[in-house]
Amino acid sequence: MADSAHPGSGGAPGREDGDDRLLAALRASESRFRAAFCDAVIGMALIDPEDRIIEVNPAFAALIGRGVGELVRTHLHEIIDPEGMPPRLFTALVHGQRERFRVEKPLRHREGHTVWSKVTVSLIRDPAGQPLYTLALVEDITEQRRLGDRLEYQALHDPLTRLPNRTFFFERLDAACLPGTEDRGNRGGSGRPVAVAEERRVGVCYLDLDGFAAINETLGHHIGDELLIAVATRLRRGLSERDAHLVARMGGDEFAVLVTDSVGSEQLTALAGRILEVLERPFDVAGHRLVVTASIGVVERSVHETTPTDLVKDADSTLYWSKADGRARWTLYDPDRGAHQLTRQLLATALRPALERGEFTIEYQPLVGLADGAVHGAEALVRWRHPRYGTLSPDRFIPLAEESGAIVPLGKWVLEESCRQARQWLTEFPDTETFVSVNLAARQIWDSDVVADVARALDSTGLPARLLQLEITESALLGPGGRPLQALQALADMGVRIAIDDFGTGYSNLAYLSRLPVHVLKLDGTFIEGFRDPAPPTAGHSAAAAVGAGGGGGGEASGASSAASPATSSAPAERPALPELHSRRRDADEQIVGAMVQLAHTLGLTVTAEGIESAAQAERLRLTGCDTAQGWYFARPGEAELVAAILREGRPAPSGR
Repeated sequence: MADSAHPGSGGAPGREDGDDRLLAALRASESRFRAAFCDAVIGMALIDPEDRIIEVNPAFAALIGRGVGELVRTHLHEIIDPEGMPPRLFTALVHGQRERFRVEKPLRHREGHTVWSKVTVSLIRDPAGQPLYTLALVEDITEQRRLGDRLEYQALHDPLTRLPNRTFFFERLDAACLPGTEDRGNRGGSGRPVAVAEERRVGVCYLDLDGFAAINETLGHHIGDELLIAVATRLRRGLSERDAHLVARMGGDEFAVLVTDSVGSEQLTALAGRILEVLERPFDVAGHRLVVTASIGVVERSVHETTPTDLVKDADSTLYWSKADGRARWTLYDPDRGAHQLTRQLLATALRPALERGEFTIEYQPLVGLADGAVHGAEALVRWRHPRYGTLSPDRFIPLAEESGAIVPLGKWVLEESCRQARQWLTEFPDTETFVSVNLAARQIWDSDVVADVARALDSTGLPARLLQLEITESALLGPGGRPLQALQALADMGVRIAIDDFGTGYSNLAYLSRLPVHVLKLDGTFIEGFRDPAPPTAGHSAAAAVGAGGGGGGEASGASSAASPATSSAPAERPALPELHSRRRDADEQIVGAMVQLAHTLGLTVTAEGIESAAQAERLRLTGCDTAQGWYFARPGEAELVAAILREGRPAPSGR
C-alpha cells in the first residue's frame, strides 16, 4: 500500500497521457485554424512587426492576382498604398495600445487595376502579452464602391443631359464661397499672398431657353428632351471643356454656368455673350430644324459680400429681367433694380393684409363738362397709405394686385366705397346728379361675378345705377373670349354707364364700337399731348383751324379757319420758331382727336379727355367737340369734400388761374 502511494509509482504514464492529449488538442486547433485560414472566402494575411507578410491565404492571393508563395516576405506597402492609412491608429496597434482598426483601402492588382477592400487589422500577442504579429482581414468591396459611385453620380448629375445638377452646382458654389485665407500669387505677378475672403470673387450666368414651352406643346416632350440634350452638349463643349467652368442643369430648361475665382463682371458678361453665340446656330433635332435663343442673368461679386443663396436668387431675378427686356440677351444684375424688385414683392405680399387693416383710401378727381364748366362726375382713384413707403399712387400697386388676384377684393371695396360716396353727393346735391366713375380690372370680370358685385353695391348704398360709371381698358374689353362682353352687357342693361378707358392704345377695333355696350370713350393722354403747346398767334395753326381741317369742329371752327387763311400765306420767316416736326405732330393729334370725337358722337357716345393742364388745352378740346375733361387744370385728385366744395360753388375753380 505504501508502494502504491509512492509518488513515483504510476505517475509518469499519467503525465504523458496529459501531454499527448494537450499536443493533440493543439494540433487539432492548429488544423482547424489552418482550414479556416486557407478556406476562408475573405483574404487573410499574417504580418510581422516589419510589415512583411509571413503567410497569406488563397483568397487574399486571388484578390490581387498573385500566388500564395510569391507573397511571402513581400512588404505590405507593395500591395496596399500607405497613403491615407491612419498612422495614429496603426502606431497604437503595433505598440499594443489598441486591439484592431478598420479602413477602406485600394489594393494593387497584378493586372494594374484597383481592388477596393475593407481591411480589418487585429493584433496578435505572445504568451507574455506583448505584440507579436498583426492579422489583416481583407474583404473585396469593389462592387459596393462602384454601386456607391453610381448612386453618387446619379445624385449629382442630371439623368437626361448628364450635366451636373442643382445639388452638384450648389456644392461647388458653397465651396467657392467658403471664407478663409490661402497663399496665392498676386494676379499682377507680385507673388504676395492674398486673403481669399477679401479677394476671391465668384460669378454665375443663369440662363433659360426662350420659347421652350412652345416647342414642348407643339412638337412633343420627346423633341423637347432631345433639344435639351443638344443644348447641354453645346454648352459643355463650348464652355466647360474650354474654360473649365462648371455647366449645370438647374431644372426644366434652365442652366447655370459657375465661374469660381472670377476677375470681374466683364469676364462674366463676355461669357454670357459667348453663350448666346454658342446657341445661335440652329439645332437639328429628329428632323426638325429648331432655332433657340436664351435669356441670361449675370451676377458677379466678391465672396465676402454674398451667400450662395443670394447669388443664385439675384441671378434668377436678373434672368427674368432679360426676358422682360425682350429676350435673347444677357442682363447684368443691378442693385437698384433689385431693390425695386424686392419692394414690389413686399408690396404684393402686403396687399391683402393692408386691405384688412384699412390702409387704402379713395381720392376723387372731378370730371368737368367743357361746354358748361360744371362738374358732371368724379373718377375714384384709390391710394395706399403705406406705413413705410407713404402714400402710393395706383400705378405702384394696381399691377401687383392684378398679378396676385388681390384686385378682386380691393376692387369690391373701392366699388362699395365709391357708391356710398356718390350717394352722399346725391343726398346733399340732388339736382346735380353727380356720377362716380370706378375703374374695373379685367381680372375682376374673370375671377368674380362682377354683375352681382355691382348689384350688391348699388343695393346696399341706394345709389341709382345711372350714377355709376365703370371704366375698363380697351384691351380688356376686346380681348379673347366673350365673358367680358356678356358681363358689360348685363351691367349696361342695369343702367350702369360703361366707359372705354385709354381709348386708342389697345385693339382700336372701330368695327366693334357700334355693337359694344359702351357709353363713353376716354381718350388716352398721349393724344392730348399735342394740345399742350399754345398755337402760334401768327402761324395760322390755331386749334380751330386744325379742327376745321379735320371736319370735327362745326361752324365756329370753320370761320376761324377762313380768317386765318391770309396769315397762312405769309412769309415763313415771320413765323415763330417752332420745330416743323413737332408742329406736324401737334396738328396730327388735333385732327385725330377731332375725328374720334366725331365718330363717337355719330355712334351716340360721349368723349372724355384726360390730363388737361391749361386753359388753352381745355379751350382747344372744347372746340373739337370733346364733352368732358379732367386734369390738374380743373382740380387735382383729393378727398370727397373737394368735389362737394366745388358742387357748392357751382363750377370748379381751375388751379391754373
